[in-house]
Amino acid sequence: MLPAALPKIPLLARPPGAALALLCLLGMVTLWTVLCALSHTAPDLDGMEELVWAASLELGYTKHPPLPSWFMHLATELLGRPVWLPFLMGQLFSALGLWFVWKLGREITTPHRALIAMLLVSVTAYFSLRGTIYNHNTAQLWSITASIWLYHRALRGGRMRDWALLGAVGGLAMLTKYSALIQFAAFFLYALRCGALRRPDVWRGIAVATAAFLIVLSPHLWWLDQHDFEPLRYADASLAAGGRAAALKDLLDFTLDQAGRLAPMALALAAWTLWRKRRGDRAPGHAANDEQFAGAAAAPRYWFDLAAEDRRFLLWVGLAPFFSTVLISVVLGSRLEASWGSTFFVLFGFYGLGWLRGPETVQLRRVLILTIALHVVMAVGYAAARGPIAQMTGHASRSTYPGPELAAQALRHWQDHQPGRPLRVVVSNTWLGGNIAVHISPDTRVWIDASDEQSPWFAPGAALRCGALLAYSEQGRAAPAPAVQALYDAAPWKGVDEVPWSGPKGKVIDLHWAVLPATPDCLKAD
Repeated sequence: MLPAALPKIPLLARPPGAALALLCLLGMVTLWTVLCALSHTAPDLDGMEELVWAASLELGYTKHPPLPSWFMHLATELLGRPVWLPFLMGQLFSALGLWFVWKLGREITTPHRALIAMLLVSVTAYFSLRGTIYNHNTAQLWSITASIWLYHRALRGGRMRDWALLGAVGGLAMLTKYSALIQFAAFFLYALRCGALRRPDVWRGIAVATAAFLIVLSPHLWWLDQHDFEPLRYADASLAAGGRAAALKDLLDFTLDQAGRLAPMALALAAWTLWRKRRGDRAPGHAANDEQFAGAAAAPRYWFDLAAEDRRFLLWVGLAPFFSTVLISVVLGSRLEASWGSTFFVLFGFYGLGWLRGPETVQLRRVLILTIALHVVMAVGYAAARGPIAQMTGHASRSTYPGPELAAQALRHWQDHQPGRPLRVVVSNTWLGGNIAVHISPDTRVWIDASDEQSPWFAPGAALRCGALLAYSEQGRAAPAPAVQALYDAAPWKGVDEVPWSGPKGKVIDLHWAVLPATPDCLKAD
């Protein structure tokens, strides 16, 4: 008689492939996007900024390179400007970043362990909670992880195609945020450490990558020259700390914030340790993919099964961005913000392999359960805190900002004084103006702080040609710029409305509105 076959875990009986990785990522995107869409009445500030900047395709903007705004422009062309769109975009780019973590893992370890590494890093704040914030940090996750994957392939395989792709993707990373240079510096340090720079084929590859990089980046370089390098001056101003003591305090805060944002992964590993201590390496009721459990307690940790050169790659390429940034901050006394570390920890899931051991199938099953539970708990808690709880307590959060109500009030005043004419221009800051514009029509744009430089979607001097609705609020995070205040003072029709914020317990927003009439040139054209 043949022995009875051991029962298996159906989902994980075979090595996990791309389908399971994609299913996990789809679940993450759906969970966070849907809960944020249900709980928020407005996106975060950076998400609103991208919605406003998506009004036109530019080669650069006053604060940042253009690529995230190009992606948002495409998304608004397809889906309009719903307030949930930035949540979806942030999560899509987080998922794409995790996909390249998975791709790298498949090259250096087993499919089970590659998926474990992806799942572990997915619960860190930059891929989960802060992955709902669509800004230049989140939008850079995919290009940084793709660059790391391509760099590993190029060094190991030496194919010119990989070098060319590395240069092109590196150019896209720079078109997203200039901080990509930090990751490129890590590549150089690793190449120096491993002796790759002594190989002629590596120098040929670097030449190909550099050419592709410059081809991708050259239009933006031309734009920078034409616009007095505005984003670089903005970046330089952002680094000013206000003294050595302030810089050291920023550094301490930065480091503690990073620890907090990595804490969910540490919690997952702690829970795995407790689970394994209580249950051993047997899953209930079945064997795990026919693996033998004898001696599992003495099995080596997964990290030490990696090739020595791959371990060195993960350490140098994965840790150098954080430590080099900290070192530069100490030496120069520059300021650091927590969100600037968004791409510094993308390889930390692999470091979690230094904690895990035992039958792969059992451990993947456990990590899958733990990470799903963490995502659900964090997403539900975040949505509840930013939505119902903020409303009940009256907390003046951007997530409960009354954008639809403010837009309705503004539109009513416009129609009272400019009947029959569509409202196409809102003069305000990015936050208040965006909250009004996205609820008016897809064609309504914001003239940011009455500045042509900040609003390149308008031809110089043309923003007010056919009239505009001006808005500001001293109590609603929208104090007027001097140019906006001057226009308000000169406006023929103006007033102040009160709009409640965050329920009956919340404060009241003072909506200062003014209607600026169409010019004679516009009236003649009509």
